[in-house]
Amino acid sequence: MKRSFPAEFVYQILSLLLIVVVIHAFYAGVVRPNATAILMAQAAAIKADPAAVLQTSLWVILKDWEQEAEVILTLWGIAIMAWKAKLAVGEQRMFDTDLLELAEGQSILPEDARQYARALEALPAADRERLLPQALLTALGRFRSTRSIQDVSSAVDSVCDARGDRLDSELSMVRYIAWAIPSIGFIGTVRGIGDALSQAHKAVEGDIAGVTEALGVAFNSTLIALLLSIVLMFMLYQLQLIQERLTLDTRAYCERKLIQNLQVP
Repeated sequence: MKRSFPAEFVYQILSLLLIVVVIHAFYAGVVRPNATAILMAQAAAIKADPAAVLQTSLWVILKDWEQEAEVILTLWGIAIMAWKAKLAVGEQRMFDTDLLELAEGQSILPEDARQYARALEALPAADRERLLPQALLTALGRFRSTRSIQDVSSAVDSVCDARGDRLDSELSMVRYIAWAIPSIGFIGTVRGIGDALSQAHKAVEGDIAGVTEALGVAFNSTLIALLLSIVLMFMLYQLQLIQERLTLDTRAYCERKLIQNLQVP
């Protein structure tokens, strides 16, 4: 796992830079020009007919920098979770492999533990570092040293609990992003309300265009933030479910394939 951390860190940095460049280019070339054109058309329509009914535009809702930041953070969080999901899928593939190659009814004695451990140690480094081989190696080592089946079960639980805690802690950045998105939305709300209050004197004089646009900033930033946070949190909980199933499936595999076949003379 020491080698995967730098790779994951580099992936997170590069994915963030790529997302920032692509989204900012999209905003500069598509979102803001379209929003400006729509706002100008709406202003002209209001000037010609004060009673005109204006249609809500997605470009106008997305145009401010708060929404841009929210979109960037959401895509970054999704990219991080995609990496985690890929690792979890790789872990799940190990369950399709008969790592111990035990015959039907064959038992494992403490003296045999080293032989089976060598087969696991011969796996490629990337596979050997996965949860299931690590749990099996730890269990075989404990059985060889203590000759206690109860200790083997406790060892498997300890390995799975430790991996589960680590997987959960590695999602802290995604949780921070999920918290930051609504916070940026509230920043937009405060900024919009502040701009609206600074133009209150114009509204008293009959010019409400500035106040209306400022309030649009306030509400639109919060709207987009809440929608994106709902999507991000749903994906986060799905990833946590996959990771929790991984530890549960590892316990079940070790119980079915290893612990039930252990025998103490």
